[in-house]
Amino acid sequence: MKMMTSMALLIMSISMALILILNLTAKKTFMDREKSSPFECGFDPKSTARLPFSLHFFLIAIIFLIFDVEITLLFPMIISLKTSNMIYYLTTLSLFILILILGLMHEWKQGALNWTN
Repeated sequence: MKMMTSMALLIMSISMALILILNLTAKKTFMDREKSSPFECGFDPKSTARLPFSLHFFLIAIIFLIFDVEITLLFPMIISLKTSNMIYYLTTLSLFILILILGLMHEWKQGALNWTN
């Protein structure tokens, strides 16, 4: 227990030292209106240079990532089929797939999967 505490203290102190060194040596930039604006021959731009961010595209990307990670969780279950009890395996697998299907149905009913609103 004493060794674990000392190792945790050592890791925390090394982490804090690295964070302190990073903050002291990092390049500090001060954002200025002129520096952050796009350059058009010295004049103010006629329209906004930055495109608006599509929040709907972001939500669909997050949903894709969540389901993609859940599918990667299915691969170890396929490998463990040889060594596990069939009843426990089928129960766990069917419960996991049921949760995936219920999550997909919930997203569908909320309208998060519709590209045009």
